[in-house]
Amino acid sequence: MGDPRNVAHAKKVTQEKQHKAKAAQKTRAPQPARKAQIEQTKPAATEQSAAPKQEAEKPPQPSDSAQLEKSHAVLSKLKELEFHSRGNIEKLAELSLTIEEELKQKAFAEAIGAVYAAQDAFQSKIVKLIEDYETECARLSGSA
Repeated sequence: MGDPRNVAHAKKVTQEKQHKAKAAQKTRAPQPARKAQIEQTKPAATEQSAAPKQEAEKPPQPSDSAQLEKSHAVLSKLKELEFHSRGNIEKLAELSLTIEEELKQKAFAEAIGAVYAAQDAFQSKIVKLIEDYETECARLSGSA
């Protein structure tokens, strides 16, 4: 069994994730319900006359600073994904060596090799996406 501190930390992290998920569900759930109630109370004639009007209206574009801020948040999450991807590649390489050289399990060595290749392809694509997204963020910051 592992260190009790590690077990306690893992339990705490799990509870925090569950708490955050419940909080996110509570904030998201009322909005669709409220919209459905409003639509049910509208008379049919009002809906028909409002439909063409709604199609003509365009949703307001977020301001440049708000869009830039959200773009930076997305970029940060992409970089986090790339960081974890690199870690996964390193772990897969270690596991591959263990399975192939120490355990001599050729069938699993091929399977983990396929997973490694998929992770490597993901890593290459995420790095390219981050580069492109950084360029877009630079463009947005220049126009803001």
